[in-house]
This record gives sequence, C-alpha cells and structure tokens, in this order.
Amino acid sequence: MRPNDILKILEQEFHSTQHNQHTPVMIWGAPGVGKSQLVAQIADKNKVPVIDIRLSQIEPSDLRGIPFRDQDTVTWAIPDILPNEKRHGETGILFLDEINAAAPSISAAAYQLILDRKLGNYTLPHGWAIFAAGNRQGDKGVTYNMPTPLANRFSHFELETHLDDWVEWAYANHIDERIIAFLRFKPELLFNYDPSNSSHAFPTPRSWEFAHRALFKFEKNTMLLLGALQACVGSSAGVEAHAFVQHYKSLPNIDAIVNGTLLDVPEKIDLQYAVASALVGRAIKEKGNPNFGELLNHILNYASQFSQREMGIMLVSDLCRVIGEPVFQAEKFNDWATLIADLVLYD
Repeated sequence: MRPNDILKILEQEFHSTQHNQHTPVMIWGAPGVGKSQLVAQIADKNKVPVIDIRLSQIEPSDLRGIPFRDQDTVTWAIPDILPNEKRHGETGILFLDEINAAAPSISAAAYQLILDRKLGNYTLPHGWAIFAAGNRQGDKGVTYNMPTPLANRFSHFELETHLDDWVEWAYANHIDERIIAFLRFKPELLFNYDPSNSSHAFPTPRSWEFAHRALFKFEKNTMLLLGALQACVGSSAGVEAHAFVQHYKSLPNIDAIVNGTLLDVPEKIDLQYAVASALVGRAIKEKGNPNFGELLNHILNYASQFSQREMGIMLVSDLCRVIGEPVFQAEKFNDWATLIADLVLYD
C-alpha cells in the first residue's frame, strides 16, 4: 500500500480511540522505506507524543514490571516506560517498533497490552493509539516469525515505496531539489534493495535523505561529495547522483523563467527533470509573496513549452501537490489544462 494511503489509515485509527473503535496497526516493510516516519508524521500533525518501545531491547520484566511485597500480597510496580496520562498526556501514540525482532518470550508479554490495552494492573490511557512496525522476513534483518496470537491482535498493512508520495514529502521537508529531480529522472533508484547483495549502502527513501544532507555538507568538494553520496546510497547510485548534480549547473536561468522570460526548454531529458523540480522548489519558497500569482503564471507558461507534454504534466502535478488551490486559481491554468486535455481526459 502506498504511503499516503497508510497515513490516512493511521490518522483514522488515531482518532478512533475517542470512540472505542481503535484497532492496533502493524506496518510491514523493507528497511528504510519510512515506516517510523509515517508514525512520526501522525504524531506531529496531531501534536501528541510518541512513546517508542523496542521490545527487542528489553526483558519481559521491563514491560510487566517488578514484583514487590505489600503485606501478605505481591504487587507489580508499573514501569515508567509505559504511557501515563499525568506524565505524557491524555492522547498519544504507543509505537512498538521492530516488534518482530523481539524474542517470542518478550513479545508474549505484550499480548494483553496490545489486545486489551491492559497489562496486569496497568491500563493504557483511553486516547492512546497502538501502532507497530517491523521488517519483512527475507530482508536480512533480525526477525522472528510473529506468533499467531500476536499477529491476530493487529490489522496488517505492507508499506511500499511510491515516488509521487515521496516527492510530496520531500518538498514539504525541504529535501534538496537536485535529489528530487534525480529521482524523477531515475525513479527506479528511489528504492533498490536486493537482500542477496552484500553492499552496506543501498538506495531507500531514508538513505536519500542522508544523501540530501551529504549535498549540504560536501557540495564544495567534488571528490568528497562523490564518496559521501556513495556511502549513503551505494556505489552505482552514488555515481549517477553525483553526475546529475554536476550536470545541474547547466540549467537555464530559473530567475528569468519565474520573472516571465520564456527561455528554451533544455533538450536533454535529465535537465528537463531538473528544471521542473527547480521551478517547483522556487514556487514553494515564494509562496505567500504578493506577486505569487504571476510567478505561477510564468511557470505554467513554461510548462506549456515542453515538447513532451507529460513532462509539463509532471511539473504542474507536483505544483498542485505542494501548493494546492492557488495553482488552479492562476490565470494561465486553464490555458495549460486545455493544451494537455487530450492526454488526461477520456471518453
């Protein structure tokens, strides 16, 4: 399932706690595809805390608590790692990351907590959602077969990479436009993981975020930048990304385009992806300025110039995802839409 769809499911499941309709959610996926990031996005959107418990790093007693004598009975001390309404708030997310990396003796301690929202004398606060995540078997991670009783306590979703969803996230999180443009040009490199390959670095959504950081830190030193990119996304992908970044310097003048000068569209396809991403990035930076509507008109005019109209569609689609309604309200939007109508409208 694509990331944006799982986000909608997590959002609904988070709010369902208020109506006693919450079902714990298990997200499956390969390393680096963004499982934890999705949970963090829901928490940020709703401004609630996340308590991340890694069952693989604790003992059963850490979750169940420690027994102590109270006169003639034994009472269990509730561990402070569990959500507490007074300390953490009435609403939040209990996130059991890497849950299938825990030994069965430890995951068994979580059965009651996940299904009944209780553990001995402890009760999970009413407004807290339970989400979990884990790598798939076969991904060379440390995993155990999830016990059937535990699996039956979740609804299960498998997260797949999706370039459009990642691009929307990347623009929103200020990922370097050159990384976005490169992955538009080479979409197969957004995620390229082969469990049989012994390479330590490989392309994933997470490692492309690392590559973005490498660009910021090492851009002025070409040789260091090449090595840093390879260290993030692997040898082959790093070389290709480095070459693309160097080629990026051949772009037409973006300032001139957004100011209304109709420059020629580059002939090389990689530069077309690059100029499209650069224009979307500029629109994001200029959003809210008094002349923003004119800037959108100039970008729409430029989008109409691509000989491959699909490229213009990609540019405007990305604009719509990250800018929204102002794109549709721009004076030149109808002209552009009429130009490409035969590609997107069918009888």
